[in-house]
Amino acid sequence: MHTPILLVEDNPDDEALTIRAFGKNGIQNPIIVARDGQEAIDYLYGQGHHAGRDLSQRPILILLDIKLPKLSGIEVLRRIRSCEPTKLIPVVVLTTSKEEDDLVKSYSLGANSYIRKPVDFMQFMEVVRQVGIYWLMLNEPVQN
Repeated sequence: MHTPILLVEDNPDDEALTIRAFGKNGIQNPIIVARDGQEAIDYLYGQGHHAGRDLSQRPILILLDIKLPKLSGIEVLRRIRSCEPTKLIPVVVLTTSKEEDDLVKSYSLGANSYIRKPVDFMQFMEVVRQVGIYWLMLNEPVQN
């Protein structure tokens, strides 16, 4: 069984493209989708609709958008890094934000990478492919 990836994305088109890109590139990890910041927190800490979830199954990677409903990606990242069970999970900020402040805050709060989503379909697919190869095949994660 592969360790899941948590995709925190409120745009259904970007969600579908990301899942498709992983599938086309042979990445078999299950993808858990949270469509807002609060849902991501609920999944990570077994709250709300995710109460009772096996918390030993931590994601191997979190792909985090910045502009999210309910809780911003910045706030989600802050909470991930402030809690012992989640603070070492790799977080890749994958966003359309071009704001320098978002970039600085993301790295200041411990993002492992910050990637601006390409608008072009083929470029987006290539970015997701490279993210998958690096974080799921080359990177050596901390065992939860």
